[in-house]
Amino acid sequence: MQRAEDLEESLNVTEKTKSTSNPLLAGIRVLDLSRLLPGPFCTLYLAQMGAEIIKIEEPQGGDYARGMGEMFNLVNRGKKSVTLDLRTAEDREHFFQLVDTADVVLESFRPGVMDKLGCGYEVLRARNPKLVYAALTGYGQTGPYKDWAGHDMNYLALSGVLDQIGTAGGPPAQSNLQIADLAGGALTCTVGILAAVIGARASGQGTFVDSSMMDGALAMQPIALATLRQEGAVPRRGTGMLTGALPNYNLYRCRDGKYLAVGALEPKFFMKLLTVLGDELPAPLRALLPGRKKEQGSEGGKTRSANNDPFGKLDKLFGDPKRARKVTAPIRLALAGLFLTRTRDSWAALLQDRDACVTPILNLQEVLQNEQVHARGMIEDDGGKPSFALPLLFSGQRPKVGPAPKLGADTEEVLARLTPKKRRA
Repeated sequence: MQRAEDLEESLNVTEKTKSTSNPLLAGIRVLDLSRLLPGPFCTLYLAQMGAEIIKIEEPQGGDYARGMGEMFNLVNRGKKSVTLDLRTAEDREHFFQLVDTADVVLESFRPGVMDKLGCGYEVLRARNPKLVYAALTGYGQTGPYKDWAGHDMNYLALSGVLDQIGTAGGPPAQSNLQIADLAGGALTCTVGILAAVIGARASGQGTFVDSSMMDGALAMQPIALATLRQEGAVPRRGTGMLTGALPNYNLYRCRDGKYLAVGALEPKFFMKLLTVLGDELPAPLRALLPGRKKEQGSEGGKTRSANNDPFGKLDKLFGDPKRARKVTAPIRLALAGLFLTRTRDSWAALLQDRDACVTPILNLQEVLQNEQVHARGMIEDDGGKPSFALPLLFSGQRPKVGPAPKLGADTEEVLARLTPKKRRA
């Protein structure tokens, strides 16, 4: 458990970074009918950048994520909640009137659900031609899978991502981060919405944004596709240049059971790492350092270092993917043995200012106390609990939003703006 004083300290870090009510998207109204994680995470970003987000929720229970406690609270900060039952004519009319004043509608139902409710894109566009209508779904609005149910794991499986996660010789591993939901879905959809809003303001015409989480996850694999194009095959799990083949881009266990991330990918960074480690290096690594061996030169009988071009030697070792996977195993094993001789924090202290791209692997509680996180003001106070700030600074200022809404908390206030004869009694 995190100590109370540590938690209190983590909540004070935003004082070091200016917070502001961000006006960048001021005046943009978004009607959010999405539920659970991907859609609400998308509109959280929009809320943090100043948009007015109105969650449209069913009167009985609302967003399913309300039953998930803190997850709902984290991804729905800065929003309003209006309860409407779109199966009733009265509430559909309230929704239509809100659409008349909205810039964006976001939904995450399976294709056709909004049409069955009488609230599909064509109906809404007829009322508001500038409307941006975004549908964030697992498989998109077209194709043989469009009606399939699914979750993050399914989208990662079908996009080829899950096949690449895991260690050499082992099975696929589940990712703790919802890659398809958040990056492939929510953030990709956010980009699409913002582009469509800009387009609508320029042309006077809205558009339908079809955002598929499977598509988004697939598009995030340029390195895997480049490997396939160059080598004719995707490396086996845990054997790619960035997934375990290279000793200078790998994870290493330390004496205390904690881990280091060695990201010295370029030869110059790896050489800095080897130079710092110096005489502690095992023989396979000492041979890579300049000046370790001497041999007779070809000019004037001068003695020169056999390894006076260590960068070139490392380039030969690591620059050819197929060769690298064959010849670097002894180097990787030598480094693994060396890192087992000290604790994680001991290695981190030795290497942190050496420009060698070596960092400790932190757990989330440690991250909340991390000096870089503090300096950036990335933790906000959300009712005495930590929450993540928007990971963007605008002219040195970071936007800040309020807490998540209670179910229906803003219904009366929002509906009061409607035509008087159409207000809910």
